[in-house]
Amino acid sequence: MHIVLLEPEIPQNTGNIGRTCVATGSSLHLIKPLGFSLDEKSLKRSGLDYWKLLDLHVYEDFNDFLSRNPQARIHMATTKATNTYADVAYRESDFLMFGRESSGIPEEILLGNKENCIRIPMLPSIRSLNLSNAVSIVVYEALRQTGFAALQKEGELHHHHW
Repeated sequence: MHIVLLEPEIPQNTGNIGRTCVATGSSLHLIKPLGFSLDEKSLKRSGLDYWKLLDLHVYEDFNDFLSRNPQARIHMATTKATNTYADVAYRESDFLMFGRESSGIPEEILLGNKENCIRIPMLPSIRSLNLSNAVSIVVYEALRQTGFAALQKEGELHHHHW
């Protein structure tokens, strides 16, 4: 899977999302401008020691992203979508795109991609979920549909003798 963050603003969110990407074998694509520097301590602290294992791609702007990923099948997460994230049939090569914490994906991008927009259902009284939580919800549904390829699916409980 590919996670795309368009102009993320809060380094802790991107750090957490980076960790989720490493845990799920997903790539992280960041589209500038970023609201922080990629060497910020807070970013690395959120991603812990996982950050160096991350498959990271950085782009100058949305057009740069499109030109470098011409075959990308992009699902755009937005509260304005009519379909939910669970209505989509995902593929392992899909791109899951999320906008800025403060304003989401710009309307002009959404308008050209209406049929690819997805939303996470929530009560109407709340504006949106935290970005890193939203990414986790959608990426794990996409991975569930594609059979959790390459991920460890079983844990192990150890018996303790008291």
